[in-house]
Amino acid sequence: MDRVIQRSYELLGLISFFTLGKDEIKAWTVKIKTPAIDAAGVIHTDMQKGFIRAEVVSFDDLISAGSYPEARKLGNVRLEGKTYEVQDGDIIEFRFNV
Repeated sequence: MDRVIQRSYELLGLISFFTLGKDEIKAWTVKIKTPAIDAAGVIHTDMQKGFIRAEVVSFDDLISAGSYPEARKLGNVRLEGKTYEVQDGDIIEFRFNV
């Protein structure tokens, strides 16, 4: 089943990024090379309209650090603008103002 899903994503040109909440982690699906501003719009159009920046950490860096605050301390969390192309496995916190 895992191989079927992975191959389907590849054939369709899709990737997943994640958002972290206090009590949940959510996966979002977008096309490869989706800019951060458009990925924000997948979550909510207000996030896209008021996009300021995205705080991004890769899945591997987060796991290595053990926690989001630790990843930030280690300098693995980076600020990206609206043209940043979301990568498969990115964990993103969108900053926006509406």
